[in-house]
Amino acid sequence: MSEQKTLIKRRVKRRRVCHFCADKINLLDYKDVEKFQRYIADRGKIAPRRNTGFCAKHQRILAEAVRRARYMAIIPHTTD
Repeated sequence: MSEQKTLIKRRVKRRRVCHFCADKINLLDYKDVEKFQRYIADRGKIAPRRNTGFCAKHQRILAEAVRRARYMAIIPHTTD
């Protein structure tokens, strides 16, 4: 048998940059629903870091803003 080199395609993981760090946003207001609405799933769950691409600091800020908005009834806790 002839030796064949099999080419294996490897994915080079590109490091994701946090959107908040790139735009230098340090504060996310809970009243600004349009900013964080895209990070909430259709069932009302907060998207995890691996999906949002946020750093840990900004993921905590996002989660806190969502919780405050839920508490103030700006966004629903769940969908029916």
